[in-house]
Amino acid sequence: MPQLDFSIFPSQFFWLCVSFFLMLFIMSKFIIPKTAEMINLRKAKIDADLAAAEELKQKVEKTLEKYNQALKKASDEANASLQKTRDELNATIERRQQELTQELNAEIAAGEKKIAAAKQKALGNVEAMVEELTPLVLKKIGFAKVSAKEIQTALKMTENK
Repeated sequence: MPQLDFSIFPSQFFWLCVSFFLMLFIMSKFIIPKTAEMINLRKAKIDADLAAAEELKQKVEKTLEKYNQALKKASDEANASLQKTRDELNATIERRQQELTQELNAEIAAGEKKIAAAKQKALGNVEAMVEELTPLVLKKIGFAKVSAKEIQTALKMTENK
């Protein structure tokens, strides 16, 4: 096997060193700088993107804070408006209830007056009917000799009690 021939070791070692150092030189002068430059560009782009993202995050947080404040303000205004409307409606309801109570009290008073008048009229009619019917009833029972004057006197006595 030629690899194990000790007589060609120095030659192989020489070409190994030449090849290694040539590759090392090419890598250090051409490939590594381009790769490092690409890495630096990527890092710079990523850093710029992160900075822009942080700036946008702060803007979004400020905007969200303004939105929340506006929402709270609108909610407070809506609650105040609702409370004002509720108070106005309660006042209107209370006023209307008072008006209705007054109207009902007036109607009740008028109804009581009508009832009292009807009662008086009915009582007047009852007395007249009693005066008419009493002689007829007494005749049927067998007391035909009772006069109208005696009946009126008896009725007056019952009214006084």
